[in-house]
Amino acid sequence: MPTLYIVATPIGNLKDISYRAVEVLNSVNYIACEDTRVAKKLLSAYGITNKKLISYYDVVEEEKAEKIIKILQNEDVALISDAGTPCISDPGYKVVKKARENNIKVVAIPGAFAGAVALSASGLPSDKFLFVGFLNPKKIKEELKKYKEIGYTFIVYESPKRIMKTLYIYNQIMPNSDMVVAKELTKIHEEYIYGKPKDIIDFFEKNKEKLKGEFVILAYPEKEENIDIKAVENYIKKNLKNKTKKDLVKEIIEKFGIKRNFAYDLVNKIVE
Repeated sequence: MPTLYIVATPIGNLKDISYRAVEVLNSVNYIACEDTRVAKKLLSAYGITNKKLISYYDVVEEEKAEKIIKILQNEDVALISDAGTPCISDPGYKVVKKARENNIKVVAIPGAFAGAVALSASGLPSDKFLFVGFLNPKKIKEELKKYKEIGYTFIVYESPKRIMKTLYIYNQIMPNSDMVVAKELTKIHEEYIYGKPKDIIDFFEKNKEKLKGEFVILAYPEKEENIDIKAVENYIKKNLKNKTKKDLVKEIIEKFGIKRNFAYDLVNKIVE
């Protein structure tokens, strides 16, 4: 029975590929890939030649899925992404879905996944976590407000063009959260930056040359009991004469990252 193989490839270090992945890529005639240029370089590194490559990036994935399914009627096909595991924040799921619908056997050849790699070395709670992938650029605030409430580590991917803007929003929404930003994973310049959002912002503002490559942001949202209540109360007392209750509530929510109802309670307690 023909099989669709979902083959994970390295996310940076070419040594991070399994014997089984190389074996499968050698055995098939057809390899579906995002970018044929990237795929050729990758295959060449392992001495894999004379393969028929099918490009299936986002825009044409639906169309190419049909072509791949036709090939799978007679022979195996391997599906790879430019880096990491196909279908995880990468194209591929439409191909897999159509294969399932056509009763074609699907086998995953496991390997690197940047989110899991970063989590394993982050030091953040990992017994339960949420993988988000890329945030919607137009709804970052709304999404982070939602994820702040989940109570466990969540993982986001970000590009070098948007990383600073996104970190500023983290600092607004959850300033007391424990955070790790991982970059250049498995490469020579791999690096993990730890701290609160403001600490990480400060790091990159002082090291702008490091704003390169893809980033993995991991955050463990703060809990109310971890907030310095004394500091919040002192801030309220210091600003009480010059601001309205409404303004004070808004400010302490943004500055200390506490929930609205709790902010109102603290302000009312001191005002009374």
